[in-house]
Amino acid sequence: MPPDRGEAGGRPAAILIAGPTASGKSALAARLARQRGGTVINTDSMQVYADLHRLTARPGPDEEACVPHRLYGHVDGAVNYSVGHFSRDAAALLATLDGRLPVFVGGTGLYFRALEQGFSELPPVPDLVRARVREEAEGRPTEALHADLTRLDPEGAARLRPSDRMRVMRALEIFRATGRPIASFYGNPVPGPLTGWDLEKIFLAPDRSVLRARIDARFRAMIAEGALDEVARLRARRLDPMLPVMRAHGVPGLIAHLDGAFSLDEAIARGQADTRAYAKRQFTWFRHQMGEGWRWMDPEAAASADPS
Repeated sequence: MPPDRGEAGGRPAAILIAGPTASGKSALAARLARQRGGTVINTDSMQVYADLHRLTARPGPDEEACVPHRLYGHVDGAVNYSVGHFSRDAAALLATLDGRLPVFVGGTGLYFRALEQGFSELPPVPDLVRARVREEAEGRPTEALHADLTRLDPEGAARLRPSDRMRVMRALEIFRATGRPIASFYGNPVPGPLTGWDLEKIFLAPDRSVLRARIDARFRAMIAEGALDEVARLRARRLDPMLPVMRAHGVPGLIAHLDGAFSLDEAIARGQADTRAYAKRQFTWFRHQMGEGWRWMDPEAAASADPS
């Protein structure tokens, strides 16, 4: 049976733990799941992929042996896994927990928003249209593509960073396939699997300088633990470079290193810088885009006490 939407005595029906990368989310989620008889559920768009274990800092076998972990590494890298996929997978999983407390943890803001607020279904894009748009975009800077989108779909372009190639391309593909701006599909969202639930929501907010140091150290540790070998295997698959897994933090730079474009140290520096920039965006996104009820906590305080 799925968990109740609200529990007696003010206990939440689910826990949501978000925060920037390398903030200690996974350890807190595992501890709370052990204490409260819960299941840890991945809410990170890169940790869903089977191809990248080390480079996405997925929980290891020892951690998974202590408490159930779900929706980790269950998607092949060739799949363009979307918010809709995640929401449907989460809903199906909730129906199987047999009363265990769901503890959602990750850094993907859109996944958390979909859990609570639902998501908008986007129309499928025919392969021929996608191939044509990508052929036309080849070799052009992302900012130029964003300028194209601004002419075709000003509202959709305003929602996106000019450097976000994947989402800019997606909006262009939608427009070419349907003749409609992507924003026109945002009405009447599909309800989220946690809509109306009593939730405990925690955002881990480390000191920025401490976080930057942790990001840099963790990236080097991931390389030492075999992340470069993972990327080499991914490169050998020759997947579409626009797939999400091919744009995971560190992947483009490490592939460029494997192609002989620059040294491993430079690839590591680029991966570290990319990850630091992403962490900064995570802070900004959660501050301005999420709904009410999120409690911002210092990771050290959260680690030393039950934050409920």
